[in-house]
Amino acid sequence: MFVAVDDTDSMKGNCTTFLATEIIKEFSDLDLIGNPRLVRLNPATPWKTRGNGSLVMRFGKGIGKKRFIGMIGNRKIYCYDKCSSFEPDPKMMKERIIPHIEEHHEDDSDPGLLISRIKPSQKFYWNGVRTIMNRNVIDREIMRIGGTTFEIGCGRGLIGCTCGMAWRPRDTTFELLSYRPETRWGTERIFEPLTIRDMEHSFPTTFNSWEDRMQKVAMVPSTPCPVMYGLRGDVEEDLIEASKMIKTEPIERWMIFLTNQGTDDHLIVNPKELIPNQSYCLKGIVVSQPRHISGSHVFIDIETRFGTVTCGAYEPSKEFRYTVDWLVPGDVIEVMGELRDDPRTLNIEKIHVIDTADEYRKVSNPVCPECGRTMKSTGSNQPYKCKACHTSSMRPVMEPVVRQIVPGWYQPPTAARRHLSKPLKRMGLEQPVEFVNGRML
Repeated sequence: MFVAVDDTDSMKGNCTTFLATEIIKEFSDLDLIGNPRLVRLNPATPWKTRGNGSLVMRFGKGIGKKRFIGMIGNRKIYCYDKCSSFEPDPKMMKERIIPHIEEHHEDDSDPGLLISRIKPSQKFYWNGVRTIMNRNVIDREIMRIGGTTFEIGCGRGLIGCTCGMAWRPRDTTFELLSYRPETRWGTERIFEPLTIRDMEHSFPTTFNSWEDRMQKVAMVPSTPCPVMYGLRGDVEEDLIEASKMIKTEPIERWMIFLTNQGTDDHLIVNPKELIPNQSYCLKGIVVSQPRHISGSHVFIDIETRFGTVTCGAYEPSKEFRYTVDWLVPGDVIEVMGELRDDPRTLNIEKIHVIDTADEYRKVSNPVCPECGRTMKSTGSNQPYKCKACHTSSMRPVMEPVVRQIVPGWYQPPTAARRHLSKPLKRMGLEQPVEFVNGRML
């Protein structure tokens, strides 16, 4: 039986992943089938809280081998990859889950719970991770699969429940989430940053944990939620071993989730039209010089098959903004990111510089071909002239400029990346050495 919960947290605190561990703890009389799933949905949704994540679990009677995936207190948590035909009673499950939702949701959230033997159509995942979904469409799908539901407030969480449960994993990653004792929630987190650095250097299958250049931790949240840290990686077994290197305050529980994080599933690659609050991969030619606004944000215009699109890199992306600063008209690039409605701007998550234009700078006024003297300017947009020979030229002496940017892929520092954005590390790529060496502190 599949169980999905969504929208129990808020910017004030709490965490839907913690609620998932409470549900797993509740059903100690059932087996967990597969890892619990943390499914990130459309990051451009205007009313999302933090990461717009839906949590999905499957319960039944496991058969075959079991895997160690977590601890809750002193209890080891295992999951099975296969299960028998036994299905728990959904009404019984609903009655046992509701008290946990009521206890662990925030007043400004709109939680949803969906329990179903049948998964929703896969199209609901792709629509949920890329578009804004209509509640009426969701309700019809829940009715079609015979789902059992519970909601508080407007029940917007049922949208996330349905879309998260619809996920059929293709490209996947894992996240080991650790949690603090409740007595520590809302207090300053205690940890040794250099142990996180050493961990990421020792386990190359992990990602988005540490920023080498700034010597900065990226896996520890700053919100008052129950999470101590989230360790992400491609290999489940590595996460357990890697976590042993990290020195923190006491951990009350931890769990490994299967996720769609770091997959770029949210990007629409060949769009038919551009709709705000969706994320795109767009190819275009730079047609403007970079421009800056208050707040240290930088913007560029590119010409695409949809017309001119303004693209922005914002202050939190730090030195990534130099990528935009170093572009010139004529450069051919691909930009990936969210299209904002007002102002209509594509917020850049990654840039692929495909080709760079030649750039020249003036060395001197042109030289007279007859007498060899330097010609004089006669005014703005007017020809240069030699007074002695009466020759003229429109072009000064130019020399090529060595560009600070070269073809390649560029991404923001670790702490500024979105959950769903695929890091270059997972793509088998690195930023060009020219950019790495050319950044300023």
